[in-house]
Amino acid sequence: MRTGLILVMILFAVVLAGCFGGGNTGDIVVVSREDGSGTRGAFIELFGIEEKDASGNKVDHTTDEATIVNSTSVVMTTVAGNKNAIGYISLGSLNNTVKALKVDGVEATVENIKSNDYKGFRPFNIATKADISALAQDFISFILSSDGQKVVEESGYIAATQAGPYSGSKPAGKIVVAGSSSVTPVMEKLKEAYQKLNTQAQIDIQLSDSTTGMNSAMEGTCDIGMASRGLKESELRNLDETVIALDGIAIIANRENSVDNLTSDQIKRVFKGEVTSWNQLK
Repeated sequence: MRTGLILVMILFAVVLAGCFGGGNTGDIVVVSREDGSGTRGAFIELFGIEEKDASGNKVDHTTDEATIVNSTSVVMTTVAGNKNAIGYISLGSLNNTVKALKVDGVEATVENIKSNDYKGFRPFNIATKADISALAQDFISFILSSDGQKVVEESGYIAATQAGPYSGSKPAGKIVVAGSSSVTPVMEKLKEAYQKLNTQAQIDIQLSDSTTGMNSAMEGTCDIGMASRGLKESELRNLDETVIALDGIAIIANRENSVDNLTSDQIKRVFKGEVTSWNQLK
């Protein structure tokens, strides 16, 4: 009789654990991008993790306990492999290996960004020096045309222009496009579409981060730099900035996580290290 009672109590405890989220009671594993990432720069600004100090300098308060990774794909792999992890990525790169959390009750979708209901979005920019090659200029003309912007939208991003169709000169040559790992996927699609029209063009895309892309453009080691944030004042003194798309920032968690929604303040406190357990978010 006593053994039976113990078994019933154990079973009851297991059922209760299942009802209240089970595996999401551990310490939160914060996954963040590296310094220089445009996605990180936009994220910390949008969610208040970057704040000004007494001297007016901007300070990034991302917790020192965060796991730092250097690309969008590694953020997703890390979060997919840890049921207690949380991170942020380009919405256009989101896949079914992780889940996007609602922010203030709003889903991260293109429609909700267009309606301004979802707060987490930023521009995708390219940057060039004033004097660029004919091929670089023609490729940019394609990107900004209705043909290029159709590629942007079909890739899951939001068009930045309402220009007419591409009518370029299709010059021969080679250019290098370098920078943001968030912008790279759509740039690969734009390259593919453009090269179908201009078979004489060779375009080399080099993945790094936004700051590296801007430095490469300023140094002349690439023709076009990619940034998933607005350019800094120091960069704008040397480069011309062009918005090619808008993209959301999705807050992602492991698919086994029972949490589906966080407030903006909760996200801020998690990434600052002020909230460290999933229990504190229930």
